Amino acid sequence: IIHKIQDLTQVPTVNYEHLQLLRYYPGQHYNVHHDLIAHHVRRQQGVRIVTVFIYLSDVVSGGGTTFPPLNDLTVQPKKGSVLIWPSVLNDMPHTADLRTEHAAMHVVEGTKYAANAWIHQR
Repeated sequence: IIHKIQDLTQVPTVNYEHLQLLRYYPGQHYNVHHDLIAHHVRRQQGVRIVTVFIYLSDVVSGGGTTFPPLNDLTVQPKKGSVLIWPSVLNDMPHTADLRTEHAAMHVVEGTKYAANAWIHQR
């Protein structure tokens, strides 16, 4: 999976955190947040610049990923689908792109499996 992400993003795998695997049961969700962690600017790897979010399962109902600043744009889980969004502004790579605040909506029926790949500056 990591090498496919590298092919897609053209960013070397040494810039990646380990994949984070996710499982949401009915009723579970994750509140609105941003993937940029400001204090990472002082770390060797720099801040997270891109999130690659991989849906590993279909969900019967609910469980979408929503972006409130983008008029509540919501993407429903579909096994094999990938979302990619920036965490920072192109011309200011230490500044959060606030358009990409997002949340995992409540799973209503089924189980949501997904994976996060966070890519850093270096």
